[in-house]
Amino acid sequence: MKKDKGIDYGMGMANINHATGIRYGVIHQHEVLQAWADSSEADYGIPDKDYCCGYCRNDFQLPDGTECGDMVTCPHCDEESEIEADMTDPICFYVDDGEYSASSDSYGDIFITRSLYYTFCAFCSPCAPGAGYLMSIRDKETGIKAYCFGHEWFDDGKAPYTVYSVKTGEIVKPN
Repeated sequence: MKKDKGIDYGMGMANINHATGIRYGVIHQHEVLQAWADSSEADYGIPDKDYCCGYCRNDFQLPDGTECGDMVTCPHCDEESEIEADMTDPICFYVDDGEYSASSDSYGDIFITRSLYYTFCAFCSPCAPGAGYLMSIRDKETGIKAYCFGHEWFDDGKAPYTVYSVKTGEIVKPN
């Protein structure tokens, strides 16, 4: 096992939960593809303020805080319609289920910003300053703590790294 933690390009300020001292974990989606596909939801972002009514074709301004999926009433024709993503690709996919908070970037990397679990790994490259790359497996003496997915996220039911409980600090065994 390598002994090098790598370089903290975030200088202790970026990609870290300052309350717990645990770094955000980064893993490529192909490592957990089926679980990610089953669990994540698409985020289409915030719709444009200018909206064209699908009934009367008149433009109007959406109220502040309007999101895709919300129902709005056209002030011109009083017809109600659902705000749709207008045939765009999602800006990311995410999970926020109380156990995990994670989102993907456009390169297929998943950033885990909250989890019941952590592991020890090396720092990411400058692309994710201060975060830990979960597949650069380290031990307690040679790694940094980073949030991670539990064993259930992997096809064979076992994570490729050692999983620890955030609550107890104990090793979590696969079922």
